[in-house]
Amino acid sequence: MFKVDRCENRLIRLKQPQLSDLGLRERDHLQEWLAETPDALGEELLIVQKEFDGFADTKERLDLLALDKEGRLVVIENKLDDSGRDVVWQALKYVAYCSSLKKAEIIEIYQQYLDRSSNDGDAVLRICEFLGKEDLDEVILNTGSDQRMILIAANFRKEVTSTVLWLLSHGVRAQCFRFLPYCLNDELLVDIQQIIPTPEAQDYMIRMAAKDSEEKSDQGTRTRTQQLRRAFWSKALEELRNRKVSRFENINPSYDHWLSCATGVPACSFNLIFGKQLARVELILQRGDATDNKWMFDELDKQRESLESRFGSELHWQRLDESKSCRISLSHPFEGFNEENWPRMINWLCEHFMRLEQTFSEPLLHVSNELKSRQESIGSSNYEPELTSDG
Repeated sequence: MFKVDRCENRLIRLKQPQLSDLGLRERDHLQEWLAETPDALGEELLIVQKEFDGFADTKERLDLLALDKEGRLVVIENKLDDSGRDVVWQALKYVAYCSSLKKAEIIEIYQQYLDRSSNDGDAVLRICEFLGKEDLDEVILNTGSDQRMILIAANFRKEVTSTVLWLLSHGVRAQCFRFLPYCLNDELLVDIQQIIPTPEAQDYMIRMAAKDSEEKSDQGTRTRTQQLRRAFWSKALEELRNRKVSRFENINPSYDHWLSCATGVPACSFNLIFGKQLARVELILQRGDATDNKWMFDELDKQRESLESRFGSELHWQRLDESKSCRISLSHPFEGFNEENWPRMINWLCEHFMRLEQTFSEPLLHVSNELKSRQESIGSSNYEPELTSDG
């Protein structure tokens, strides 16, 4: 890594120390950094345990255990300056140990982690939210042999990279990330790069997996729940179009429990929810920066009385301080999987979506423009919206 000296028009190589020379350790530093910021590995991961040792007849501990967005278990093994020769064998053992974990066991492991970290979170709710599922019955965790492993080190030995490439060729989901430290004056910088498989190769693998999934769906392998959802959304979209609701004109039926449309404000959406026991309409604020979402939510919350008056009933205001996003919603109980209830359910969704759209479209746009103006006037790099304590 280089620093650009613009005055001299040249590159200056940054000092690259070894982490061990800086007094940094795998467990106390590298492991904690990744546990707090797992998306440094290029994807959303939910850390469910650190130093997991719940293996029968062995005292071994894996560094980090996570879930990915598909509900697969991910074993993460960290090494500081050198991968060593046995890291692949070590990680494979942990993957084999974890392959037998059942859904209830994973939830218990995660709850223990939350309790120990004094986070006071509910493992079931957090897993459902992370996977985008309505309830625990829809959550599928750790199926078959879909477990993954991620290896992290500053340098990987040839025997390690060769073994990982062989595993990849045989369908084992394995990745190597190079973690390199650099010194810039008194600051410590790190560069985290996936080296196996290369990002280009990984994109190809994802496209092939998506193609395979599409082919399977075309062959009629969808579950009854997914089939019900698609049938419901087909009828709901037909009714929305009959009512001239333009936001859903180009939306196709979904196999998911939700259907989303744009609000006209980036990273904010109106959602319709089709649940087993309820229907819900909601406005979601989900920008990449949590402070933006909280600020916009707080500004809308200041208008709660007038907005609810315009909407016609009280709404559920969820600031969701433990999450990046915020939600404003209204739900109604229905037996959603009973098709006889669909006409009433669709009518309720249409009417309340139209009220939600009419109520929030203009105030949301105004709040978004105000946020943009504030950021531009102060400078986006230094701007941090002031969060209120209410909401």
